[in-house]
Amino acid sequence: MYEQGVIRPPSEATSLLVRVTRNCPWNRCLICPAYKGVKFSKRSVEEVEQDIDSMAEDYAAHIDIIKSAFLQDADSLVIPIPEVLAILRHLKVRFPGIERITTYARAKTLKRISVESLKALKDAGLNRIHTGMESGSAKVLKMIQKGSSPEDIIAGGSRVMESGISLSEYIMPGVGGKALSMEHALETARVLNIIRPDFIRVRTFAMHPMSPMQRMVEDGTFIHMSDEEVINEIRLLVENLDKMHSHFCCGDFSLNLLMQVDGYLDSSKEEMLKELDKYLSLTKEQKKAYSLLQRSYPVFQRPVESVRDEKVLKEVSREIKRLEKSGEDGFNEYIRHLMSFQLPQPQTADWK
Repeated sequence: MYEQGVIRPPSEATSLLVRVTRNCPWNRCLICPAYKGVKFSKRSVEEVEQDIDSMAEDYAAHIDIIKSAFLQDADSLVIPIPEVLAILRHLKVRFPGIERITTYARAKTLKRISVESLKALKDAGLNRIHTGMESGSAKVLKMIQKGSSPEDIIAGGSRVMESGISLSEYIMPGVGGKALSMEHALETARVLNIIRPDFIRVRTFAMHPMSPMQRMVEDGTFIHMSDEEVINEIRLLVENLDKMHSHFCCGDFSLNLLMQVDGYLDSSKEEMLKELDKYLSLTKEQKKAYSLLQRSYPVFQRPVESVRDEKVLKEVSREIKRLEKSGEDGFNEYIRHLMSFQLPQPQTADWK
């Protein structure tokens, strides 16, 4: 048998999952429930190689069609580079058809790795690194206890880009709340324009009911944003991003209201802005109708124009009015409730 972690990027849905570390070495972020309640530990090269051997035996009949692998968990590059290289080499031997190997890594970890070491990892088969910057704002990063600074993010990301490894930077619209929305958008754009990553993956913020951030909501230090406000924030971000060859990716994550805002900034920036404006040009009632339909059935991406249909709007409006009567912010509370179902669950009943 072999171990597997609890999460992986959506783009790694068909990848072989190879667990190099267990859980997250930081694990203090207020936004992430995935590893709460469990401790971080490193696995030995021998353990990982045994897992790879077991997987090679189990998948022997299909070994030629396995083309990608993902190294788990939250920060695989925190282990010594020679150990990562040994794991990569063994993986390539046992699965000779693999063309892409990827991993998560934290900004501070990437900052500590030399460009030469990153190039060695690339030569051994590591093609892409996924990293969660969440925001380019120092205030937002401090508020969510990310454990990294904009300078860490720039240093780590720039080293990856210099090495030639593909870089996916994850950003989180809405995570700054209303008070920091503008700074969050502008500073995130500034940092991304410096790094110029291959992918900018959008992960719209949703708050888990057990998150300590709920106390910030109760004492008024964090004010949730509506879908309309988040789309305005995304528009400000996109508007301030350079026309660089980075894939601005909303289409791989169902918490993004407008998954169709997806393309390369150097060729599709204007089209993405038009798609955002298409939503922003809706009436208040139409925007709420679109949010309710999309949040209720997130796997089906409907065109913005669908809520301009009077029949559709009339039908959905009845439910909107019912939700608005349920409390002062009843409609938006229900939308946030629906969004929270898409988050991973903490591995503890006492997330503080």
